[in-house]
Amino acid sequence: MSRATVLPRWAAIAAQARPRAPTSYPALNSSPQSLPPPFLLPCLQPSPSRTFTTTPLHQKKAGKVNRSYAATDSTPPVPADANPTPTDDAFDLSPLESSILKAIEKLTHDLSELRSGGRFNPTLVENLRVSIPSANNNSGKELIKLMDLAQVIPKGRVLNVVVGEKEHLKPVSTAIASSQYSLVPQMPSSSSSPATSSDPLTLTVPIPPPTGESRQAALDKAAKTAESANRAIRDARSVHQKRLRRMFAERKVRPDDLQKAQKMMEEVVKRGNKEVERIVDGAKKVLAQ
Repeated sequence: MSRATVLPRWAAIAAQARPRAPTSYPALNSSPQSLPPPFLLPCLQPSPSRTFTTTPLHQKKAGKVNRSYAATDSTPPVPADANPTPTDDAFDLSPLESSILKAIEKLTHDLSELRSGGRFNPTLVENLRVSIPSANNNSGKELIKLMDLAQVIPKGRVLNVVVGEKEHLKPVSTAIASSQYSLVPQMPSSSSSPATSSDPLTLTVPIPPPTGESRQAALDKAAKTAESANRAIRDARSVHQKRLRRMFAERKVRPDDLQKAQKMMEEVVKRGNKEVERIVDGAKKVLAQ
């Protein structure tokens, strides 16, 4: 066989094996449905018996101190309607704050009665005891507060005591004159002048100016009042501290939660002491004038 006859046969075989170019192409703007479908691999269906497992994280081993105590629940949020836990009770400072607030309110009330030595405060006169004849026993006596028999009206450096009944003028005047405030009540004048005839049941009580002794006495009483307030705060702290220690002894809170609760307690007590100091300093400045 000649060389001329072999080459055409190999050329024909190669031409048959070579892929032919497509004679026509789809339009570029044709829809995806007109394109030839791609070659898809069969999808593996999940087996119904296949299970998914997770490996738990390795937790840090609890120490010897905290191992036997209740776990804290202060970090995760607690629903509003959930019952308080022992840890929540340890962080509850409302009983301590309420006791400190009562001590400060009493301090403010007591200092208000020391205004200018206590002599310009009509409450001191209203609380005087007046001895009058008993309504049930004609021969007996009974003690009644002055505020139940008369009305005290301050007017500048004078107190006007308006008595409800004429027979109480003398007992009320005696109670005011015998008090510790060195007051001298003046009975209503019996003259028919217009200035006095309109108030026949009114006692006029001039208020003497405060002296150095009265100012010093008021300052000393203010200091004692401050000591009473600080003592009340210390007592409230002691009660709260015993409550925390009892919870710790019953193993209801962990040591670290106990330390946090004690630190919060000390901060509340410190604020209460500062408030007492601020109120007393302001009252002393007024009393010293």
